[in-house]
Amino acid sequence: MNWYLEVLRKYAVFTGRSRRKEYWYYFLINFLIITLLLLVDNMLGTLDREAGMGLISGLYALAVLIPNLAVAVRRLHDTGRTGWWVLLALIPIVGPIVLIFFLIQDSVPGDNQYGPNPKADSKGDFA
Repeated sequence: MNWYLEVLRKYAVFTGRSRRKEYWYYFLINFLIITLLLLVDNMLGTLDREAGMGLISGLYALAVLIPNLAVAVRRLHDTGRTGWWVLLALIPIVGPIVLIFFLIQDSVPGDNQYGPNPKADSKGDFA
């Protein structure tokens, strides 16, 4: 849960780097929350099946849109890529697959143009 809250604390921070652990734990918790909210929307009758979203889940998705983009950009920075690669998600089928491949890659060791490696602890060792 700390990884999720950490991303929300950095609500619109598009600079720096995010390690895989931060991105994927945030993704998992966000997915679980959306699923739960979709169930609530379904029970309340506010689920629009055509849109695949309900009132409550839609408001939540809108609220976390910026953090979703920000953590994805920071994750791409961690792999040594510019954040503009996140636009690959707009290309049908192939784009999201390539983007996922980029997001699962390991960090670039050491510092890069986007900042210090987030895996490094205070001694400079890697965790």
